[in-house]
Parts: sequence; structure tokens; C-alpha cells
Amino acid sequence: MSYRLLLSRDHDGRRLDRTLRSIWPAVPLSAIMRSLRKGEVRLDSVRVREPGTRVRAGQELYVPWEGPEERSFERRGTVPVLWRGDAALVVNKPANLLVQPDVKDGDSVITRVWSMVGGREAGFAPAAVHRLDRNTTGALVVALRGDALRGLERLFKERRVVKRYLAIVVGRSREAGEIDAPLLKDAEANTVRVASEGKRALTRYRRLAGDDGMSLVAIDLLTGRTHQARVHMAHAGFPILGDRKYGCFEANRSRGEVRRPLLHAFELGFPEGLDGPLAELSGRTFRAPLPEEMQAVAVRRGWDVSVLGN
Repeated sequence: MSYRLLLSRDHDGRRLDRTLRSIWPAVPLSAIMRSLRKGEVRLDSVRVREPGTRVRAGQELYVPWEGPEERSFERRGTVPVLWRGDAALVVNKPANLLVQPDVKDGDSVITRVWSMVGGREAGFAPAAVHRLDRNTTGALVVALRGDALRGLERLFKERRVVKRYLAIVVGRSREAGEIDAPLLKDAEANTVRVASEGKRALTRYRRLAGDDGMSLVAIDLLTGRTHQARVHMAHAGFPILGDRKYGCFEANRSRGEVRRPLLHAFELGFPEGLDGPLAELSGRTFRAPLPEEMQAVAVRRGWDVSVLGN
């Protein structure tokens, strides 16, 4: 089973791995990488093994999968939509849902969005612009057109999009703080740690509510490293409640009803002056309501979260 197609202008200049993900959102990343390593993907009849290879409009792409229009997704549900435009939409990602499908489970934000919007348009499938961990909830932007995807990827790369998170952390945090600590990723263990040889990572936070046992904090990520908020808050002495990988074992055990890290992508803010396919996003800010389990903790502890609009 294989498929050939001519790449359109929507994909011109993009990385090969991202092009493959956008055309075949139901194919797990691990399967894509395996096919690249084995030389099963070709551009103009030439085997390509490097995921970062830049593709060009008009090139013939060969893959060892069925055509994208032949794939169908089992409809397993929807995702709440915070806003929808012509070129993109912003969804409120629930917990325990991957952004992209994996080998074990084809269910994901992208496959649900595909079903919701009716599949591809002009050879382009809905594509996530950024990532959230499986158990992180909140605002996520999905491109519906290739020109919007390129523009959004550029905005995120240039750090022009405000990404604000809310988290419930263990202990009474400082009123505000900045964490400038490099992070090193261990791909095999799927963990991240603070290490001098890591990549620079910068996080700012401020306390919105709290007591001696816990705090609700707003977190701004000025860089976009894997697990950045979770590792940095633990490094600062205020681990996120429910985080079994980087958190406080005793606090998590005493709160057995908390099944995930209480981390929520609360706000996405786009800059003024955007044009073209991104004009509809210019100057707009989107907020995802605080999830129920975080609201429940706030209510039990008597915190006022009315400022968050919930």
C-alpha cells in the first residue's frame, strides 16, 4: 500500500516531518519517523531520511501509506471550541487526550477536529500549531489552512504569542518570581531536568491566591521547552499538585482524588497588526475556563477565582 501526491504551495518551505503530519494526521509520529529511517519516504523518487528536509511546491511525495482521503476516523467525540475563524480555530483541550494520535490510540484533538470540520480542504488537513501534554487542559490553536499554519508557526517561533498557564502548586509560593534555569531532555526516559548543559528556559509566575498549603499561580512561558512549567515550578520549590513525575509524593498521596498535574493553558494572546490569513486573530485574546477539578480545589480552600471569569 502506497501513495503519491504533488505538494501544493501550502507546504512550500516546510519541514518534511511537519508536512507529513499535516497531510496524514492519523498516522502516528513514531510510524512517520520509522518510515523515514527506513528510507520509505521519497521526494521526486529520491529516498529522504532527514525529518528536517525542506520540501518545495511541485515536488512528488511518495509514502508507504494509503491516501489521506482514504483514511477515515472513528468519531469518538468533539472538543469544545472557544473560537472559529476561516483559517484557524481555538479549542479547549480536555484532560487525558493527546494532541496528535499515537500508535496505541488514534483518538486525539486533531482527529476530532478533522471530524468536526469535515476533513481536509484543498489538500490540507487541520494541524496543531503547538503542543499540550496529554493531561494538560486548555487553549490550543489549530490551523485549518496551509497559509495560516505557516504564519502561526512563525508567530510561535518568534515568541509573539502570549501563552499563560494556571497551576495549583504545593506550598505558599512567592508573590512573584522568575525562573531562569536551562533544561535538558532525556528522550529515552521522557523526562526533563535542570542542567547547565541544557537549553535556556525562562519562566515567570505570580501568585493569584493561596494559603500555607497550596497556591494558585499564573505562569508565563517565555521559552517553549518540554515540561517547562512542571520542571521549573518544582525547581523553585513549588511543584504542581498531581504531578507524579516531578511533583511532591506526599502532597499527591494526601490528595488522592487528583489524577493529573493541575496545569491549565488559560490564555493565548495574539499581537496587533496581523494581516493576510491571520488578520482575524489580530489583537485577540482567548481564555479557556478553569477546569472543574481546579475549581473544586479553589472552592474548598476559599480562594476567589472570579477574576478568571469562571
